[in-house]
Formats: sequence, C-alpha cells, structure tokens
Amino acid sequence: MIGKETDSPRGRIYLMDAVNTHEAPLSSATVQHFDTCLGCLACVTTCPSGVQYDQLIAATRPQIERNYQRSLPQRLLRQLIFSTFPYPDRMRQLLRPLALYQKTGLQRLIRSLKILPQIAPSLAAMESMLPEISPKAFQDPFPAVVPAKGEKRYRVGLIVGCVQRLFNPEVNEATVRVLTANGCEVVIPKSQGCCAALSHHQGQEEQAKTLARQMIDAFAESNVDAFLVNASGCGHTLKEYGHILQHDPFYADVAQDFATKVKDVQEFLATVGLTTPLSPLQNAPLTLVYQDACHMLHGQRISLQPRQLLRQIPGVQLREPIDAALCCGSAGIYNILQPQVAEELGRQKVTNLLNTGAEAIASANIGCFVQIQKHLALKGVECPVLHPMQLLDYSIRGISLNEQPQLQQAP
Repeated sequence: MIGKETDSPRGRIYLMDAVNTHEAPLSSATVQHFDTCLGCLACVTTCPSGVQYDQLIAATRPQIERNYQRSLPQRLLRQLIFSTFPYPDRMRQLLRPLALYQKTGLQRLIRSLKILPQIAPSLAAMESMLPEISPKAFQDPFPAVVPAKGEKRYRVGLIVGCVQRLFNPEVNEATVRVLTANGCEVVIPKSQGCCAALSHHQGQEEQAKTLARQMIDAFAESNVDAFLVNASGCGHTLKEYGHILQHDPFYADVAQDFATKVKDVQEFLATVGLTTPLSPLQNAPLTLVYQDACHMLHGQRISLQPRQLLRQIPGVQLREPIDAALCCGSAGIYNILQPQVAEELGRQKVTNLLNTGAEAIASANIGCFVQIQKHLALKGVECPVLHPMQLLDYSIRGISLNEQPQLQQAP
C-alpha cells in the first residue's frame, strides 16, 4: 500500500533488529515505519517461513511507548483515546455533548465548512466516523443472567465490549436473543469492562494487563462453558490473555485457562449448531457479502463458520468480493492515527464489496462496521451493514430486512 521496503513486514523486522542492537536510533523516522503497520496480521497468514511477525510487532510497540517521546499533539490525542475509549462510563460522558452536537445541526455545519481535516486530520477522522448516537448508548439493558428459551444446552458468558456497546448496541441485543433462542443461558456480569484490545494493539502494556485482570475477575464466579465475544478485535486479544499475563505470578495460570474458553460467537454456534427455525429475510432471495475482519481471518483463523451460519438463513445467496483479505483500514484506531492510508483502504474495500452486487453487507467487527458505513455514505450508497448475529436474529424473529432503517446519506 505504501510502497516502501521499510514499511513491509520484512523491512520492519530489519528495523526492529537494528533498534534492538543499537544500530539504528528509536527516532521519529524509525517509529513512523512501525506506526504505519496496520497490525492486520495478513503477513502472518501468508508468510511461507512461518515468521511470527504479530509477536514481534506486539513486543516492539510497548518499547516505543516507553522510550520514544511523541509530539505534544500526538501525546494529547493518544491520552484522549486511552483515557476514554476503554471505559464505557467515561465514553458516555463524552457522548452526551456529541449527541447534542448532532441534534442541533452543528455537525452538518462543521462538515460543510470542510476545514477540520486541514486543521486536525486525526480529529476530523474521528468526527467523520461518528455514527448517530442512540439513546441505547446510555443504557446497560441486560440482567446478570438471561435464561435460555426452552431446554438449556449451555451456560455461556457474553463479553459485551466497550465501543460496540455504545456505538452499535443492537449487536449485543441480537447476540443475546440468538444465543437464548438456541438454548444458551447467558451470563453478563455488570462489572465487566474493556477486553484490553485497544491498549494491547497500541503498546499500552500496563493498561492492557490491568484491563485483562479486571475482565478475568468479572467472570471469576460465572461457571460457564465458554466465554463468547462478537467483535473480532476483542476476540483475538481475549485469546491472547495467557500471553499478555504470562509473567504475572497471580494471573498467569488463570489467564491461560480463561483464554482457552474464549470463542467467537459465530465459531461457537457453528460448532454446537442452531436449533431454532430460521425464516427468510425478505420475499425474494437476499444477496449478501460477508466482510472478513482482519483479526477474525488472520488473528483467529475464522472464515468458514460465519459463512456456514449465514447460508442457513433461507433464501440467502452469499457472494465473495475480490481481495477479500484486504484490510478495510479501520485496524483498531489506525483510521484515526493514520487517516490518509486508512481512507484509501476504506474506499477500496467498499468498492470491492459493492462490486459483488450484494444488497447487504455482513461484518463482525465494530471498527469495520464504522469504517464501511462511513465510506458507503461518502459514496452516497444505501446498503445495510449488519453483524451476522443481527441477520440471524431477524431470521429467528421473522423480521424482513426491508423493515430496518436505511443508512444516513453522506453530508
């Protein structure tokens, strides 16, 4: 994408070695090459030699955060992100003025002036991806335990995330309904917070460890068969808890045990099977395209299971885009920190998805959801972007896709 050897996985590995052996300084020039890495893990999947680049970049980023002094604007931006995004209650306080910003028409005015990208590109990138803030963002609607419908087959814990529960709360609601309809008792501890994905992927080592410990503690007495997650970036990090806390004398073993029970909800349902009847999503056959999130495809090696579930919905015709493994440019907060590269990736991803002729897009990651919605709106295209759990939920409840609200047009 960038076209430089130093921005390729091989080039970055050489730079890592040079920095570690003091042959190259940890300067703005070298740090930039690490910052432009998407962390999409595609290189791990394709490397014929089996080089674990993901572990190398994960070890390098904490070193950068400890030893490199970023510019003041970058420090302030990162401080804003890491002090709010992983904490739902703090985010809700921030969302209140943002909801007012949307409802008063100030958002339309700011966007029409088109000066924010020139003044603060990263802030403009955040603002451009802001979805319509729902009243549900300020609620935690679930009881601690949601009983299964009919015969109980499994008892599962659901990790509701932090960003997704605020910006797309319908996904968690749909997930609970799908699980309970298929014989799962769902445990949702009120004390759970962020899974640590954002912090872990950006080298915030101590924050990641703290959040991981808190998540483990939240589910300590849950006595579940599996810990389920419906966001791919979160799932990848949750499965890494054993590695993240490997040197913790109190949590190393329990973290490893926790990680072995983590399953993506699609991975879990494809294994245990659906037991409730499914209805068509509309009268005519529905053409869908499934978008592979990077941390699902490359990080967790999950690709077939979502497609297997979607094909069970009567009348669904699933199409495949070209360059299906291409990152959409979201990559956690990459589209905020590296907006230019992310914009190009987002445009290409949405073009590839639309070229399939699909009537709806299925995506299982909140970052991808926001990025794809943004670029659909910029193209002026109305095409629903839905989590596979939402599609299954509509099918179980007999709700037509045509009844769902349309996407907002680009300003």
